Amino acid sequence: MAKKERKNPDEMSFLDHLEELRWHLVRSTLAVVIIACMAFVFRGFIFDTILFGPKNMDFPTYQFFCNIGKFFGVDSEFCGDTIPFTIQSRLMAGQFSAHIWTSIWAGVILGFPYILWELWKFISPGLYENERKHSRGFIITASGLFFLGVLFGYYIVAPLSINFLGSYQVSKEVLNEIDLASYIGTVRASVIACGIMFELPIVIFFLTKVGLVTPEILKKYRKIALVIILILSAIITPPDITSQIIVCIPVLVLYQVSIFISRMVVRKEERKEKARKNAK
Repeated sequence: MAKKERKNPDEMSFLDHLEELRWHLVRSTLAVVIIACMAFVFRGFIFDTILFGPKNMDFPTYQFFCNIGKFFGVDSEFCGDTIPFTIQSRLMAGQFSAHIWTSIWAGVILGFPYILWELWKFISPGLYENERKHSRGFIITASGLFFLGVLFGYYIVAPLSINFLGSYQVSKEVLNEIDLASYIGTVRASVIACGIMFELPIVIFFLTKVGLVTPEILKKYRKIALVIILILSAIITPPDITSQIIVCIPVLVLYQVSIFISRMVVRKEERKEKARKNAK
């Protein structure tokens, strides 16, 4: 059977582009399903080791903050034996449903580089050769930042949230019996929110390329950005100042890096424009 020739993007109709997008989405979905099936099989590792790891006081994050407290001679809540809450499932199909959806989200997270690659294959034909050349590291950089954010969410945001919310009591008469879906949702939200948040430099890069953002704009609205970052930190972390500062610092660093990237892009565009004028 002869291989179907790829059409020239300039000659493709709107329906042709939709058909092309459909196949990219199909392949991305298939990759997520395959990874999800593998995650479904490794149920013990996904739940007992990964998801339920932050509820145990031997988790690396708690040990780290406990050692810091001991070093400064301060009593730390991270040095306790257990977090006083239990996890329960109140629905007949609750555990099975949680197993399926957790596997799907594992497929999305682990399959993120492939999803980006399919997205890049769809948009790259519409770029100029020099634009494709300067964007070759897009997938590696974006995937690296995403997984860095996922690790930050898993090892910093999720444990701080679970430790605070799981041990918080309005009265000793009230027991913390957390629903399975609520617990998984807290971990999932922390991980995915941080993964997306760490993509800020990539977003700023493309916004600068299309002329919507400049380094001057980023500097001018830095104070507003700081307020937004503090609000985001307050949303995804427990309501204590220490946790919010811990989350706020890397986001501020990412914002500064984004300003640097935006400045580099603008300078490169200015050099190209100058070279074109000299060529004339």
